[in-house]
Amino acid sequence: MVHSDNATRDATISLFVCGDVMTGRGIDQILPHPSRPRIHEPYVKSALGYVELAQQVNGPIPRPVPFDYIWGDALAEFDRHDPDLRIINLETAVTTSEDYWPGKGIHYRMHPRNAPCLLAADIDACVLANNHVMDWGYQGLKETLHTLHNSGIRVVGAGLDAAQVAAPGILELPGGSRVLLFAFAHPSSGVPWEWQAGERRPGVSLLESLSESGADQVAHRVLAVRRPGDLVVVSIHWGGNWGYEVPPEQRQFAHRLIDRAGVDVVYGHSSHHPKGVEIYRERPIFYGCGDFLNDYEGIGGYEAFRDDLTLMYFLTLEPDSGRLVRLTMTPMQIRRFRLQYPTEQDRRWLQRTMERECGRLGARLTRSENGDFEL
Repeated sequence: MVHSDNATRDATISLFVCGDVMTGRGIDQILPHPSRPRIHEPYVKSALGYVELAQQVNGPIPRPVPFDYIWGDALAEFDRHDPDLRIINLETAVTTSEDYWPGKGIHYRMHPRNAPCLLAADIDACVLANNHVMDWGYQGLKETLHTLHNSGIRVVGAGLDAAQVAAPGILELPGGSRVLLFAFAHPSSGVPWEWQAGERRPGVSLLESLSESGADQVAHRVLAVRRPGDLVVVSIHWGGNWGYEVPPEQRQFAHRLIDRAGVDVVYGHSSHHPKGVEIYRERPIFYGCGDFLNDYEGIGGYEAFRDDLTLMYFLTLEPDSGRLVRLTMTPMQIRRFRLQYPTEQDRRWLQRTMERECGRLGARLTRSENGDFEL
């Protein structure tokens, strides 16, 4: 679905991207059709335990909530920025499967009848190349694909076989413009090797290496389908959950994607908090968008990273050249499993953090009158 006529109104294309959207486990339990709460984690045996932890810290959470509850104030920001396309990394299986992946430790699951929560935000495409989409086995993946397809949401990065997994999501816009969305997961994010799709085996698109040959592998896929005027977004689920350092091999790999494949947006995620953004040859590189929705309230140990503070990323691009015209980042905060505007104190904390981290990558961040960050 296309949410505005920007593509025909002014010669630019606007995209929304964000970090991990984790609507399983605790969040699934407050939606209208919760899954069976039993989970198979070392310390928490019921998904309801995450609801209780959040309530202990931030107060009561209503149950059940309407499907649009979780998006909260983000819905107003969608209306204000009016992006042509909305893309998320959906880090949960959408299934009733009980066939949890043994030995994995954490298993995210949202009931298929709760999929309307994604429609409540008019999500166009879900990246599934991540380390939670197969938490509930092959049957869980198949049901996830089926549910999202029937909801009219494009999926990329996972599929029923290697050929399906390799295909990009082709998102068409008025006037004939296309956005090609490719998705890969790297083992550094915790994706099991066994999840790699095979010729006749369901799975995810696994990027084996961040070497030159790995970049050439991505470039081959891109150049095989790219047409003049296409915009190319490459999603990569990579790296650990905590810490601001950007490994040199990630920067080198992202630069190669832009140099060799003409990629217009490198959309990286896996970190639970926002990391620095780089502008390279007028193309944005996101090394870690941070979690956008999760059920981590009340979980201690990493408070210094403020994973409750997150960002909405709105990109404006020239369709012919792929050049970044504008990058706006709107701060949000997760409270009671819902996105809300942060306090001024929290907004300033996130501003200082992003100024520091983007500065390390050679980018300068400013703040607009309405509180957005611009790069």
